[in-house]
Amino acid sequence: MSPADDDTTVHAAGCVLWRPAPSTAASGSTASRGSTPAPGSTAPPGLELCLVHRPKYDDWSHPKGKLKPGEAPLAGALREVAEETGYAAEPGAELPTVRYLANGRPKEVRYWAAAATAGAFAPSDEVDRILWLSPEAARTRLTQPRDRALVDALLATRLPGAPGET
Repeated sequence: MSPADDDTTVHAAGCVLWRPAPSTAASGSTASRGSTPAPGSTAPPGLELCLVHRPKYDDWSHPKGKLKPGEAPLAGALREVAEETGYAAEPGAELPTVRYLANGRPKEVRYWAAAATAGAFAPSDEVDRILWLSPEAARTRLTQPRDRALVDALLATRLPGAPGET
């Protein structure tokens, strides 16, 4: 990356945060949780993705944010997940980098798959709500089409500890 690129491009990082869906084996159905894959879906059963709602933009997206000066992208992605969702995360595969214009400036966001570990959400001015949704429901809820491609990229990776994986 050239110094000129550093002067014009906004660098950010984030995660497609996932977890196994809470077990509903006692009821015999996961449909009420919205985690049953659609017919023909490639989504593992019982997988949920975390989306954040940003009231400033009134949008739903994956947790992400600008990198601090000198901050490594993966460290920034995990920091942003913790700040926006309240969850620690175990990083996995790097996902595609997303590039677009934001307020007339080029923006580059690097993403990783990340398994949610311990934590709890607390609303803030930046993120007032989170939702844990099936991949199909997440695709529908995401505001930007570019964020939907990240769901597909996540599903194409092998997720350690996800239902159906060892």
